[in-house]
Amino acid sequence: MKKGFYLVMAAQALSSLADNALLIAAIAIIVDLQGPDWMAPMMKWWFALSYVVLAAFVGAFADSFPKGKVMFATNAVKVTGCIIMFSYQSFGFEVGGQLALIFCAYTLVGVGAAAYSPAKYGIVTEMLPPDQLVKGNSWIEGLTVLSIIFGTVLGGILINPNVSAVLLANPVIGSVVESRGEAAIFVIGLVYFMAAACNLLIPNTNISYPKQQTHPLKLVREFSYYVKTLWSDKLGQISLAVTTLFWGAGATLQLILIEWGAQHLGYRLDQASILMGVAAVGTVIGAVFAGRVPLKKAFSVLPLGVIMGFVVLLMPVVYSPWTVYALLILIGALSGFFVVPMNAMLQHRGHVLLSAGHSIAVQNFNEQLNILLMLGIYSLLLWLNLPINIIIVIFGLLVALLMIVFARWHYLNQKRDPSLKDQIGQHGHGQALH
Repeated sequence: MKKGFYLVMAAQALSSLADNALLIAAIAIIVDLQGPDWMAPMMKWWFALSYVVLAAFVGAFADSFPKGKVMFATNAVKVTGCIIMFSYQSFGFEVGGQLALIFCAYTLVGVGAAAYSPAKYGIVTEMLPPDQLVKGNSWIEGLTVLSIIFGTVLGGILINPNVSAVLLANPVIGSVVESRGEAAIFVIGLVYFMAAACNLLIPNTNISYPKQQTHPLKLVREFSYYVKTLWSDKLGQISLAVTTLFWGAGATLQLILIEWGAQHLGYRLDQASILMGVAAVGTVIGAVFAGRVPLKKAFSVLPLGVIMGFVVLLMPVVYSPWTVYALLILIGALSGFFVVPMNAMLQHRGHVLLSAGHSIAVQNFNEQLNILLMLGIYSLLLWLNLPINIIIVIFGLLVALLMIVFARWHYLNQKRDPSLKDQIGQHGHGQALH
């Protein structure tokens, strides 16, 4: 693969690492300020909401400039949010105002992340030929999941009392920070700057798109057309449905694991959080092996999604640590193996039909909308006081059933049009824009 692609991977890994570490640092500050418990999940909700609200605009932005420059600019938005959060004590606000500032700062980071995503994924289709898209996506997805794991771990390490004491005792850091949260954010800011350096080194792919619309209402109207186009494509609709389900289910499963660890296994919060990392490790393993699946055979992995849904049903019957870890690794591996080829297929069809930026914006819109929907359903089930194991059974059956529907949907598409296979691997881009 091209040298520039490795710079994209490094930039993405560092930026995502900082995003996840910053969330932990923000939560630490909220705890230190004795803020309400609902602030942490609400920050995650608003972070995801940025992707939905900005979906109609970020694709056009990503396709208006070289992707490396867009990644640099949107990373700068994240840095701005990081700096605002770092300076939460400098504006003279009372505690309530400081909490609101932290909330707004992390929301701004979410805006940067939403605008960053179409560029980071879009440049993959510009740099790599169709036959390398699955391999490239396996690296991007694997690094993204790893960055979530290590970002969460890094945030936890930075707010650890012993580590905070060392940071505050450092003459350079100690001269500009006063609390463990500020010390953590100072280090996280350095990670964002390393990501920015990688962004600046990414070469221009010299791929240009038609002049992008700037009027907000017209952008929304155009975006609606892009959504309809991708959902109407017989190959794009299946991959879009699968990835949308995957990210919604994945975000929900993270919270389910915390509650399951507490109710079913009797784990403390810090112990239950390890379960998220174990499942994520499985996802990385699956994503790496998925890199060997050629794009032409991407849809052959659909049955694994059905199997994953049924494997989730085993969670209520495992108790010992090793069986718990083995099961979570298996669930993660199955999900990683089936989502990477689907993600590559979706990017390929989006690139051929629309453009790199617009297709990723459509993907993000659907995925993040489903995250909000599934988190809302999960919250409702908890509000109804359903036992977590009942919720897990509902969750597993829902995933399995939907994957059966998607597999059947693809089978009928192929039966009606046997030439669909010939469309996989086509070169060119923006066919539906002309």
